[in-house]
Amino acid sequence: MGLDPYVAADFVKNAAPGFSPRVGIILGSGLGGLAEKIDTVASVDFKDIPDFPQSTVEGHAGRLILGRLGGMPVVCMQGRIHLYEGVSPEDLAVPVRVLKLLGIDILLVTNAAGSFHKDVGPGRLMLLNDHINFTSRNPLVGENDERFGPRFFSMEDAYDPTLREHLKAVAKELEIDLSEGVYLHYLGPNFETPAEINAFRVLGADAVGMSTIPEVLVARHCGLRVAAISNITNLVAGLSETKLSHEQTLECAQLAAQDLEKLVTVFLKTLKRELLKAHLKEDGNGDSE
Repeated sequence: MGLDPYVAADFVKNAAPGFSPRVGIILGSGLGGLAEKIDTVASVDFKDIPDFPQSTVEGHAGRLILGRLGGMPVVCMQGRIHLYEGVSPEDLAVPVRVLKLLGIDILLVTNAAGSFHKDVGPGRLMLLNDHINFTSRNPLVGENDERFGPRFFSMEDAYDPTLREHLKAVAKELEIDLSEGVYLHYLGPNFETPAEINAFRVLGADAVGMSTIPEVLVARHCGLRVAAISNITNLVAGLSETKLSHEQTLECAQLAAQDLEKLVTVFLKTLKRELLKAHLKEDGNGDSE
């Protein structure tokens, strides 16, 4: 028997009775500081949640935080689980399904990534508009769980166009330089070779990292709207004069951490207003404030 997201979700619900998040946030390597900005209702360590996979990587606190950010009810994964940690691919479906069962409609994913463009180097943010799954692994392989979604589902506009436009508008307002591109998922845990990087460039990648796509696949399968942002921590092999390392990733993740925190907080604040307007319109009170 595999891990049961319903068991995990019930445990988390008991830790925050009556709290229903609308947005889920997954924080990548070195990006856990955003979690400190949350007005916390409850905080639970991954290790204490039954039937929940564990994170083993430095820079991933392994904590689930429920609370409000920018006034929006959120549930935040401070850290994530990666394929290279040796977990079964199907276990990677559990965290996102738990977030879905807690009540979210939108998933915002962040990661640390290497850039293929010298003008989009460390300290920059990249909004993802598509991806390439180079691992050939998928958490949804095997018997389909109809409780969450259909056997076959589309990945067109996997990164929600409306949410992307919203994020770009907020970035412009905050004068944050937000680039946009395609993310390629490399299995790891080693960094890519220069020859692999050349191949990925031909495939159309703008950034490369070791996460995110499994979560996006599961989110789209269960009908969640998705947005994703890469924190660029390095240039890819062959472009960088600095030797790639996880220590460098954690250190350089801090360069754009403040921009990411501002962008996400204001995005959630304005998103909350938009969702409220939509709700009022549905109720026939579109002129109300």
